[in-house]
Amino acid sequence: MKTSRPNILLITSDQQHWNTLGKHFPEIHTPNLDRLADQGMLFRRAYCPNPTCTPTRASLITGQYPSRHGAWSLGTKLPESVPTVGDSLHAAGYDTALIGKAHFQQLVSTPEHPSLESYPLLRDLDFWKNYTQPFYGFRHIELARNHGDECHVGQHYAAWMEEKGLTTWRDHFQNHWGPHSFGEPDQPPQNHRWTLTEDYHLNTWIAERTNARIDHAVAAQKPFFIWASFFDPHPPYLVPAPWDTMYDPAKLTVPAATPGEFAKAPPHLQATQTPKPDFTSYQETPYTNHGLHCHLHDRGKLAANIAVYYGMMSMMDKYIGRILDHLDATGQADNTLVVFTTDHGHYYGHHGLIAKGPFHYEDGIKLPFIARWPGHIPAGAETDSLVSLIDLPVTFLHAAGAPVPPSMQGVDLTPALSDPAVAVRDHAICEHRHQPTAVHLKTLVTPTHKLTVYYNREYGELYDLVADPSEINNLWAEPSARDLRESLTRKLLYAEMGAEPMPMPRVSVA
Repeated sequence: MKTSRPNILLITSDQQHWNTLGKHFPEIHTPNLDRLADQGMLFRRAYCPNPTCTPTRASLITGQYPSRHGAWSLGTKLPESVPTVGDSLHAAGYDTALIGKAHFQQLVSTPEHPSLESYPLLRDLDFWKNYTQPFYGFRHIELARNHGDECHVGQHYAAWMEEKGLTTWRDHFQNHWGPHSFGEPDQPPQNHRWTLTEDYHLNTWIAERTNARIDHAVAAQKPFFIWASFFDPHPPYLVPAPWDTMYDPAKLTVPAATPGEFAKAPPHLQATQTPKPDFTSYQETPYTNHGLHCHLHDRGKLAANIAVYYGMMSMMDKYIGRILDHLDATGQADNTLVVFTTDHGHYYGHHGLIAKGPFHYEDGIKLPFIARWPGHIPAGAETDSLVSLIDLPVTFLHAAGAPVPPSMQGVDLTPALSDPAVAVRDHAICEHRHQPTAVHLKTLVTPTHKLTVYYNREYGELYDLVADPSEINNLWAEPSARDLRESLTRKLLYAEMGAEPMPMPRVSVA
């Protein structure tokens, strides 16, 4: 057992389905993540607090649900006033750094809600080369905002490409977004094989710069908290050669809807399986409802996308391996708590869906989750203990021996890390709010059931995860399930009440 404070390394992917680790799904090759699982503990029941990027990523650093921290949807921002795990670890003497994707702020800045992650500032490389201010508790940041060849490219990543000699990096990315144009002619989105070579890929940059920050902390003789935040396998389905052809689409399992499963589904889910769905009743603001569109698809094209999705993960796994190898090479592995997870799941045919949205099936909200801490976590263990991503900040602070801010709503996972039989929570909650009232749902997950309540709607979802793990039979309206539905609804209410933070203890009679 190490007596010094542990380093903490959080490694995340983006939009990764829970069942995409080669350890239990041999269709995909992820040797480095498999190695991490063999050396640590694999959690089979980890959940996100929201199945979209900004809300969950803000939860990852605040330990709060999106309904509490304020970044309730895509296109919003996390208020800078909210305490973060980085703030607390910095105060405890840690070197705190974020390398890769933040997405704590929106792409459009306004006077009332300014955003650093916005146009045209994203492309102002001189600004980013000279940026030295703290960012949500991270005293050192190196950021990017683009998935694949998106026009959002810029920030530290683009500056790095230039430093590496790729002065023509703009040729490999789209050059128009909304009113913003960065050259002519228009460069349309690429598909499957990216013209950008592996040497200049986001994965290469994140691994290289993460390792450099590890070296910085070791030289300074400080414990570190580093978040290596990868962008893949979030679509677009795009990856450099040879990864785009690593998998044969004809040999892959292509998920699909089960005939009849939408007969008792909520109306927005039924509509996704129609050619021209009308979702205007769900539109309260001018901004897109992610996922509310037609999800009908060609199976062959989907199989080709899945092949590239898996290629993206295998390439990312290679560079995660480089970070893990660097921990070994620098002698830091034995005193580093490593957690690998993702921000939310993904649909590539599951339940007939091909994109994230207000859908709380396991495919969208359950996550791959691995923790390794030699001497503290038994090697090769697996557990069904429920985990929420809001638990990570509390857990990191407990591991570091640092005070936990009363604003945090998560629970300490360290008892479960040492014993796979221990359960530290009896439920997980997942929220989704994409419009003020029209797209607003909340899900309670227990060891045996799942309940989803829609704001101001009579319909809902209720699944028996033991008898119906594929979530085909919605029991919400079944007379025989009435008592169960009412019991779980009360449990959701109690869970909400129990998560209310107390900013200070009671210190006087009055």
